[in-house]
Amino acid sequence: MTRKTSMTRNRTVAAATAPLAALLLSACVSQQTYDAMIADNNKLKAQIAAMQAQSSFVEAGDLLFPEGGYRLSPAGQAELANNIAPKLRSAPPNSKIVVYGYTDNLPVGPALQQQGIPDNLVLSTRRAAEVVTFLVSQGVPAASISAKGFGDTRPVASNDTPQGRAQNRRIEITIQGPG
Repeated sequence: MTRKTSMTRNRTVAAATAPLAALLLSACVSQQTYDAMIADNNKLKAQIAAMQAQSSFVEAGDLLFPEGGYRLSPAGQAELANNIAPKLRSAPPNSKIVVYGYTDNLPVGPALQQQGIPDNLVLSTRRAAEVVTFLVSQGVPAASISAKGFGDTRPVASNDTPQGRAQNRRIEITIQGPG
């Protein structure tokens, strides 16, 4: 073997072993660093558990409310009383329940405007509040439930079609772990 070939081979071996040596050295950490990593890992596990503890229910707005209205329909009351209220009543103690209201992007009509509802944000808030009031009447603890309206700001579908607008007119109810 020539000296040049031997030097090239030695450089190749050195180049290949340098990352390995760096990897081995980087694997050595102090006990303090290790303990900090374990603590961070446990925090992440707790956050994941909290996120998994959250349940969510989505109800079609067209099922709950008459078109262009914010008062619950009889069918909407039945849906909430039979399918949602029992789940919420059995939520873990100290859970936080939030009812979110959403609309499509069509402007509110004159009839709603005459009732003091100038825009979709107010409409979505009134609908969410109406659901909260009804759920409280069904035994859901008032101290654990609240309402929030988002209007047309968070669509889940395109507002360009009737089907998309129908998907955007919705109520989402979340149960968040103790909080």
